[in-house]
Amino acid sequence: MNGSPRRKRTFHYGIRHSLNQLSARRARRRELFDWVESCVDALVLLLLVFVFLVRTATVSGSSMVPTLHDRERLLLWQVGCRDPQYGDIVVVDRAGTGEPPVIKRVIGRAGDWIDIDFSAGEVRRNGELLNEPYIYEPTYTFRDMEFPVVVPDGTVFVLGDNRNHSLDSRDRSIGMVDLRQIMGRAVFRLYPFEAAGWIE
Repeated sequence: MNGSPRRKRTFHYGIRHSLNQLSARRARRRELFDWVESCVDALVLLLLVFVFLVRTATVSGSSMVPTLHDRERLLLWQVGCRDPQYGDIVVVDRAGTGEPPVIKRVIGRAGDWIDIDFSAGEVRRNGELLNEPYIYEPTYTFRDMEFPVVVPDGTVFVLGDNRNHSLDSRDRSIGMVDLRQIMGRAVFRLYPFEAAGWIE
């Protein structure tokens, strides 16, 4: 008779212990499921951001020195890139010509008169001399575009900051850039890490 209550207590303890273990396993599974769900949500959000809002590009060459340098990795903002403002640095898609994209600065918009005095190295927009603290040196190099020119509707006129070592709208192979060719506006330098930061 003394043994029966002990067995009963042991039996009840075993059930409670098993139920506690089962609850603990369910809690761990639920925690794992919540973690995986959070990761999937974050991945989907990241993919949506990179499809519709941002993309990356790599600088090739020295045409944007001193602002940007060869092999720097940039983050491009795609929202509003079809309506670039003066001074914006944009990446231009040249897939239609079989050439890689180019990175240039917007100097002229639709309807603007652009004139370049190559002897003085000066660029004027609508008769006004531009203040260009971002350039490496004055614009002395002539390509094959005749000036002054008017920027047609639906296009922009672009120049590299390293004016004498840049293939840009002064050359007919680039010419006036169709707004539909603009892939994004450079807003942030990702690499090299020591130079990472917002692009002025």
